[in-house]
Amino acid sequence: MKRLLSLGLLLASIGQAVADNPIIQTIYTADPAPYVYNDTIWLFADHDEDAASSFFLMKEWRLYSSTDVANWQDWGTVASLSSTFKWATDRAWAPQTIERNGVFYMYCPVQISSGAMAIGVATSKSITGPYVDALGKALVSNNNIDPTVFIDDDGQAYMYWANPGLYYVKLNKDMISYSGSIVSASKPNGLVEAPWLHKRNGKYYLSYASNGIPESISYSMSTSPIGPWTGKGGTIMAAAGGSFTNHQGIIDYKNQSLFFYHDGSLPGGGGYHRSICIEDFKYGSDGSIPTIKMTTTGSAQIGSLNAYVQTSATTIAFSSGVKTEKYSEGFMHVTKTNANGAYIKVKGVDFGSAGASLLSVRVASSSGGGKLIASLGSKTGTVISTCNVPSTGGTQKWETVNCSVTGAKGKNDLYWTFSGDFGFAWWRFTAS
Repeated sequence: MKRLLSLGLLLASIGQAVADNPIIQTIYTADPAPYVYNDTIWLFADHDEDAASSFFLMKEWRLYSSTDVANWQDWGTVASLSSTFKWATDRAWAPQTIERNGVFYMYCPVQISSGAMAIGVATSKSITGPYVDALGKALVSNNNIDPTVFIDDDGQAYMYWANPGLYYVKLNKDMISYSGSIVSASKPNGLVEAPWLHKRNGKYYLSYASNGIPESISYSMSTSPIGPWTGKGGTIMAAAGGSFTNHQGIIDYKNQSLFFYHDGSLPGGGGYHRSICIEDFKYGSDGSIPTIKMTTTGSAQIGSLNAYVQTSATTIAFSSGVKTEKYSEGFMHVTKTNANGAYIKVKGVDFGSAGASLLSVRVASSSGGGKLIASLGSKTGTVISTCNVPSTGGTQKWETVNCSVTGAKGKNDLYWTFSGDFGFAWWRFTAS
């Protein structure tokens, strides 16, 4: 915990606060599994615990969402070793989630009592969970990891996984069982782990972590979802970023192709403290994927964020110092507002031509209250509103505070800064 408490000060001191990669700063996240559903990107991830030192320490799976690729809302823990897979003993590793017939299926590698790795599946009727163990045991348990699940146009679902081999099964329509035997597939050149299967314009792509330690990301193409994976391919991302592993997810969203990966670039980061990043790219005319470099700027925002819609305070483009946790009204909220240098950046907030006249915020404070300051352009930019946060009588006793607004027009980056220690649940502007 000490490592993360110092995160805000370190971010400010190294000048990384203006960047939008990594996209999550409140905790360490890894192994991104993006999924597009209802015009939203839902990002499933695992969580590198701060206490890890000489090996991975991972106990839960987290969920984030975005409609503009820039600002990410925190939905908290959607599954865990302790609450979901009670037969598992350790290692909440790289997940992937997919929907079929109104049910969401989350495939998760875990360690079992024998010491081997196995893949479990949990289900939910809501993408935000909670996810419940579907089988009470592993779906497959041949000591492999990193499931990727894909449903082809003909309705046949496939699950691949890897390390050290590459395997797949044909999933049944119930998505929690499979037909036939586990197939040992021919590995594309350099494959180590982290397979990701997707289809675009009739072409099948298998991307994967490659070439040992440190890992790069490579891919191969095929005319079939079961290979052979010997077609066009190459290196997508070279080994870099301060983490000896990498793990990718590739999607198209609102006419933009997006490449998710992880690195070790947050303060205190490294091989066991990783962070998810995102880059946009363009496929070649022949369907090839170009070489993609890691950046601190990340992907361009798609559109803007509406200032006049109630927005979770955990919707963040970049932040320093603050943390998130679940609050009594059912969702995640921002805490640790009194951390040294704490702030939140919300990218591309559109106030329109008329501008805003009122700001409403949902806050809670056990004692003392404080101030919530909204600025444009930077954390020391033009102040458009200062909200006095009262003592509400408890950290889970919430009140809505209304504050006057001046000078908020057009599209701007919105910054929240804080004085005092209080909870911050949501915000909403009212137009003039």
